Amino acid sequence: MRWVAAGSGRAPQIGGTLTLADHLGACLARWGINRMTFMVPPGLYAIGAPDSEAPVVVTANYKMSYDIVRRALCGRNVWLLVLETYGINVWCAAGKGTFGTGELVRRIENTGLAQVVSHRRLILPILGAAGVSAHRVKQRCGFEVAYATVRAADLPAYLDQGAATPAMRELRFNWYDRLVLVPVELVLAAKPVLPVTALVYLVARLFWSADVAAAAALALLGAVFTGIAVGPLLLPLLPGRSFAVKGALAGVVYCALLYALAGGAGWGVAATLGCFLALPAVSSFYTLNFTGCTTYTSKSGVKKEMRLGLPVMAAALGAALFIVVAGRLLV
Repeated sequence: MRWVAAGSGRAPQIGGTLTLADHLGACLARWGINRMTFMVPPGLYAIGAPDSEAPVVVTANYKMSYDIVRRALCGRNVWLLVLETYGINVWCAAGKGTFGTGELVRRIENTGLAQVVSHRRLILPILGAAGVSAHRVKQRCGFEVAYATVRAADLPAYLDQGAATPAMRELRFNWYDRLVLVPVELVLAAKPVLPVTALVYLVARLFWSADVAAAAALALLGAVFTGIAVGPLLLPLLPGRSFAVKGALAGVVYCALLYALAGGAGWGVAATLGCFLALPAVSSFYTLNFTGCTTYTSKSGVKKEMRLGLPVMAAALGAALFIVVAGRLLV
């Protein structure tokens, strides 16, 4: 690693070109693998050959955030101040307080930033504003905070213009933004879902045939996938404002397709009712769970949805179980 002079000390010089290992690490993190260890040491880094007048950009030590920022600033001379957020991205760390006023001031002092640059201006991502109090930073260390852009890709234009346009400050949550969240949600759901699926298979195998047991297990997995992936991807297209309702509607469509393609006419009344009660409830639960990934839900709104939605889901699952068991006993 190359080093550059930074005040009375030195800082590692980093490039903006990502290696295969960087891309592989990001891919694994997207799938929840080594997610909580995907980080870089906090401190001051040099992109290019910055001098005392070079801008100072601040980010988190989650390596995906760090990589995105340094790639966006490739070819420029910039100081990159990385805060200790314990491998959490800027937005989430701001909410937790690790991307916050105290850590920013500590990192400025620990790196001797006041001796590295002649100006007193820090460029922070807008999504970190929830954790950083600009006037307190100014009071404690003399540095002014400028909230720049939402996306790192807009940083070069921001640095050139010296100000952010409305588009740079607009937070989007499009189809691709939702898609990249699906893999880690699938991995997180696998831990509780796989044992439950195995239990469903064993119980169904005990009372019915192996074919019925396999069909029940696969139907459950399909409902989980519908709630985790299909519901979020189709979020703007599904009617209603409630995530629970959106997930339930996606689950109903899934059940209808399953009924049509899997010979539902031969299932019987109890199995059909059980399917159309239980599977939409499962999909609804996992789409409701996606509220934690979104850019626009609120804590109070999520709590309200949970108070209204979870009892309905539980009642639907209980009714489905009762109907299926009663249907079996009455045969």
